Amino acid sequence: MNLIDTAMKSLMQQGELTLETDRRHLMHPGTHAADHASGQLDARLMSRAKGIRIEDHAGRSYIDAFAGLYCVNIGYGREDMADAIAEQTRQLSFYHTYAGFSNDPAVELSRRLIEDWAPPGMKKVFYGMSGSDANETQVKLAWYYNNVLGRPRKKKIIARQRSYHGSGIATGSLTGQPKFHAGFDLPMPQVLHTASPDFYRDARRGASEAEFVADCVEDLEQLIAREGADTIAAFFGEPVMGSGGIVPPPAGYWPAIQAVLARHDILFVADEVVCGFGRLGSRTGSEHYGLKPDLMSLAKGLTSGYLPLSAVMVSECVWDVIERGSRAHGAMSHGWTYSGHPVCAAAALANLDIIEREQLVGRAAEVGAYLQACLHDAFDAHPLVGNVRGVGMLAALELMADGGERRPFPAAVKASQRVAQAALARGLIVRALGTHDIVGFAPPLVATRADVDEIVAITRDALHDVSDALLASLAEDRSAVTEESQETAPLNR
Repeated sequence: MNLIDTAMKSLMQQGELTLETDRRHLMHPGTHAADHASGQLDARLMSRAKGIRIEDHAGRSYIDAFAGLYCVNIGYGREDMADAIAEQTRQLSFYHTYAGFSNDPAVELSRRLIEDWAPPGMKKVFYGMSGSDANETQVKLAWYYNNVLGRPRKKKIIARQRSYHGSGIATGSLTGQPKFHAGFDLPMPQVLHTASPDFYRDARRGASEAEFVADCVEDLEQLIAREGADTIAAFFGEPVMGSGGIVPPPAGYWPAIQAVLARHDILFVADEVVCGFGRLGSRTGSEHYGLKPDLMSLAKGLTSGYLPLSAVMVSECVWDVIERGSRAHGAMSHGWTYSGHPVCAAAALANLDIIEREQLVGRAAEVGAYLQACLHDAFDAHPLVGNVRGVGMLAALELMADGGERRPFPAAVKASQRVAQAALARGLIVRALGTHDIVGFAPPLVATRADVDEIVAITRDALHDVSDALLASLAEDRSAVTEESQETAPLNR
């Protein structure tokens, strides 16, 4: 055994020891606790990354076709990001922004976000550390806004079924997926849910997109009428629904929804945590769809995941009310220790520099169009793929036992998880999403057409790898249903 092999074996052994410690002491988000602790879950220790590729402790390399968690827009291992973070750490590692204290990076970042990235009408920026805390802040701002205006009953919040807005108490309630509610006494009673804009899954058979949009609007109107517009403070919506299944809105959806909100004086919160900073081939999802939000939530692509940072953008009309509230009630008692953290803000500034210098928004539009076309070419006719959809560098395959009939796989089959695992075994990270069998893609915006070709080819091979097993599972499920029906059917005497 040569020196390289010996060193590699030593690293692998050390990695396995680290994973043992991990199982004993680290509580992971979104992870089956018993399977992880017992070692039944196949854990991986990620050790280094560059560009769109990430490597684990055993030296296995993967294409990260999900950019971490939609985060790493500029790709991994950027030296200019490391330099900016290190330089700011040496100059001012931390000071809070309470009571008017500030720092240069937070001030400059706020200016650039408002002047260069926000839709018209935005006025102020408030910082946190994650998309979840940004949306928690939005709920409090909506309540504060209506209290200042003397409308104490106007406090309910509307989100959409299958949406994702975080996993806190308020934001977990907003998230329209039952798995985020189970075991946590959620959702909060102030949170309501209206129809998802999922045309493929939810439209009436034979309905056009326009007819489906009308149905979504009618569902929202009926909810508002039932609850009373004078009790509803805000509506949360992702421009493109992300972790609920990567669902672009049907044509005409957002103008129709915004018209309802304006008519009933309901604040519109655009959750841009996934869609912001070029992901859709536009600066923001609001820009892409012509939205006019009262409040915006940003995170993930704000620093490309290099450091945790979120931003709440506040429109002029909402800020005017907040100022009025301060005159009547004093300082607003809301904030986080790390709001406007100087090192995180410096990372965001460096990130914006890279996005602008390398024209990654335009590149996401161009390569994203190629990604969408390649996925359609590869999977539109596949018997186990019911729907191919996406926009920009955000895409999904929805797996179906029968796509034409929109007949899903039984949940126990775990079809999308099988495809994701088969892709991982072939060196590709994709993500099984939402409450249905959806395989999601969100590559770094630096991905090339050649990278897209490789992503699509591996996905095709992964789906081929598991197709026989999926079909066999379907056959077993049908057989079990038939046997059960025979056992319970009345005797024909």
